[in-house]
Amino acid sequence: MRKSAPRPLTERPGFLLSQLGYHSAELFTAGLAPLGLQPRHFGLLTHLAAADGQSQQQLADLMAIHRNAMVGLLDDLEQRGLVERRRHPRDRRAHAVHLTPPARRLLAQATVIADAHDERILASLDPAERRELVDLLRRVAEQAGLAPGVHPGLRRH
Repeated sequence: MRKSAPRPLTERPGFLLSQLGYHSAELFTAGLAPLGLQPRHFGLLTHLAAADGQSQQQLADLMAIHRNAMVGLLDDLEQRGLVERRRHPRDRRAHAVHLTPPARRLLAQATVIADAHDERILASLDPAERRELVDLLRRVAEQAGLAPGVHPGLRRH
């Protein structure tokens, strides 16, 4: 019995997701570079903008990363004047993390870059197709047990 040829890579969802993910990450990283940001910084600033004043531990839990990784990310941003750690108003053992005004301005610029990036990588799709793609990707990510809005690469930092 003759074995059939393997399916072309262009018909393998895993390969296509990997190829597009790598391409997208490279472009997004390059887009943020002039601002001195990396995608992990953008992710943390975005989460902080939605949950300003949370403790370091709450942020680590929200982003599903180890607290030591969170401390390192916050140290980077604090040294640049983008976040402030203050005593938590309800837990004296904890620090509340706040965005600074320069961070809000930088995040606004980074968001413009992120929006342009999304537009560029999805340019061949109409608005309905874009919504459908995002819904499908969200479903696949959920089925895989990925934390919503958290890049798995953050866990390595």
